[in-house]
Amino acid sequence: QYNLVCGNAWMLDLSQAILNLGFLAGAFTLGYAADRYGRILIYLLSCLGVGICGIIVAFAPNFTVFLIFRFLQGVFGKGTWMTCYVIVTEIVGSDQRIVGIVIQIFFTLGIMILPGIAYLVPTWQGIQLAISLPNFLFLLYYWVVPESPRWLLTRKKGEKALKIMHNIAKHNGKYLSPHYSEITISNEEVSNPSFLDLVRTPRMRRNTLILMYAWFTSALIYQGLVMRLGIVGGNLYLDFFISGAVELPAALLILVTIDRIGRRLPFGISNIVAGIACLITAFLPEDIPWLKTTVATLGRLGITMAFEIVYLVNTELYPTTLRNFGVSLCSSLCDLGGIIAPFLLFRLAAIWLELPLIIFSILAVVCGVLVLLLPETKGISLPETVEDVEQLSSHFGKCGKKRKHQDTNSYI
Repeated sequence: QYNLVCGNAWMLDLSQAILNLGFLAGAFTLGYAADRYGRILIYLLSCLGVGICGIIVAFAPNFTVFLIFRFLQGVFGKGTWMTCYVIVTEIVGSDQRIVGIVIQIFFTLGIMILPGIAYLVPTWQGIQLAISLPNFLFLLYYWVVPESPRWLLTRKKGEKALKIMHNIAKHNGKYLSPHYSEITISNEEVSNPSFLDLVRTPRMRRNTLILMYAWFTSALIYQGLVMRLGIVGGNLYLDFFISGAVELPAALLILVTIDRIGRRLPFGISNIVAGIACLITAFLPEDIPWLKTTVATLGRLGITMAFEIVYLVNTELYPTTLRNFGVSLCSSLCDLGGIIAPFLLFRLAAIWLELPLIIFSILAVVCGVLVLLLPETKGISLPETVEDVEQLSSHFGKCGKKRKHQDTNSYI
């Protein structure tokens, strides 16, 4: 329709990069807004924005309008994506944070359904509407999902937080302990999130830099391996479905390991496995396609595990006052990876089909080593302040599971 072939083929890469550029802009704007104005408000506004922009993209009269609203759809998409994850993480107790991985299983189910939609719907406009219109249904969450009690406490709104906690406890058939009716709010001035807060202290700075690199690597390799399906031949729909199905055992492996051996070791190993698999795949002969596919699938399994664990670890390593902003800002490097991925994959593949896999392998192995420098967060309550993060990093070896803040939701 827009003549994106031959000399204009690079514009197809541009359309994918523009979407990721929108994610990047959303990380800075909506990530900040969610920490300042509330999680649920930004989530609902983002759902509305994704739906409206998605409809406009489907009926765009020209490529320029298409790009503008694809960018905006990326901005709002980032708001729904990260804010939803933070709400769930903050609203459960420390023993239930594994629910963040369960969310990723539903992401995987969406990936598996997508090729079916693409196969059955004959036009790209129809596919665009199919993935955009459901966002309007999420506006019903206004009556279902409460604001994060943790966030309300950081904004000195103790009465609202207490009301929500009572309501959650009531629906779970439990009661709050008497001392929960005496929530005290700090006299400290409420401060708005700032990037300097993420790098001002040594432990926060180290965590931030490593997490940024982990997000960048995970997204670049993940999207690169997915898009690679389109240039290696075979049935695109079936291959896409199978590559998505691989993510289910990845989630199951995480579920059975992170609460037993912790987050850090599976995080590091999954990156290293992905890197080694990419390297081996690059040098396997073409006349053994089943082996090449099997090893490449192992790489997809590893990077999927890394991608899902970085979500969880990122939310656990930032304090409540900075959590949504910090997660969004770190994950903005994921969006940078997404911007680079199509150009890196298609342009380098034109030189040598397997060259992108060599780049992926180096990035993944380096990431696997770096994440081992992060503190272990297994069994630790979510930090509420920057000081908590500094103590978590420096004293974990001594205190381990014994170090416990009062978990806001431990009775819910």
